[in-house]
Amino acid sequence: MHYNCLIVDDEAELAKMTTEYFNLFAVSTAYVESGDACFAFLKENTVDLILLDINLGDGTGFDVCKKIRNTLQLPILFVSARQSDDDVLVALSVGGDDYVKKPYSLSVLLAKVKVNLKRMEQMAQVMAQNADGGKAENSADDTPATPGEHPYLYLDEPTMSAILHGERIALKAKEFSLLNCLYRHKNTIVKKEILFDEVWGDTFFSDSTLNVHIRKLREKLEENPNDPQLIKTVWGTGYYLELPE
Repeated sequence: MHYNCLIVDDEAELAKMTTEYFNLFAVSTAYVESGDACFAFLKENTVDLILLDINLGDGTGFDVCKKIRNTLQLPILFVSARQSDDDVLVALSVGGDDYVKKPYSLSVLLAKVKVNLKRMEQMAQVMAQNADGGKAENSADDTPATPGEHPYLYLDEPTMSAILHGERIALKAKEFSLLNCLYRHKNTIVKKEILFDEVWGDTFFSDSTLNVHIRKLREKLEENPNDPQLIKTVWGTGYYLELPE
């Protein structure tokens, strides 16, 4: 059976309430209470997105996320009462796409889930169009049909990758969305509020979430992430992508 969302949380009452709320709004959802139950569920069912708690009775959500990432590429949103920036950093580093702190608003969480589901649907449509021959004109070489082309940097949406100096670099969904936003506004300052709105769909994320994603992009794209030449910080304001004209 297919579900839009799977909740993995050992707080059974909260997981049940969230599941019932999502189902009311046509987001088909199920929940399990442990990591083992999660893997058993995924053997029998498919899902579009996972909401994953950190503290589980049989282990941690970090371990569950790493194991899922070995076989599946789907949005994983950590949902936890743990508040530290270190937890956010670890969650994103092991493959999480977002981090939502408990207690959460059901309506806000639903909105975040819908944004991710819509983005995945749009991505699937693009890939389907590409499979139907949308890139036939490029079959002679590896130059991608991209939303923006620059002699220094290409963005290939169907494969969620960046081509930098001719090298293809795979990105996660949020990393690609963030780089794409910076690319559309290249060589101009992009305020943090705009990044939150265009990449995450709202302004309910903390600076630490954005900082972690910027750091991950720099680690993949910059020769020296500690001395970035591509993605620059404008302290207190935002970031800008510096590309040669």
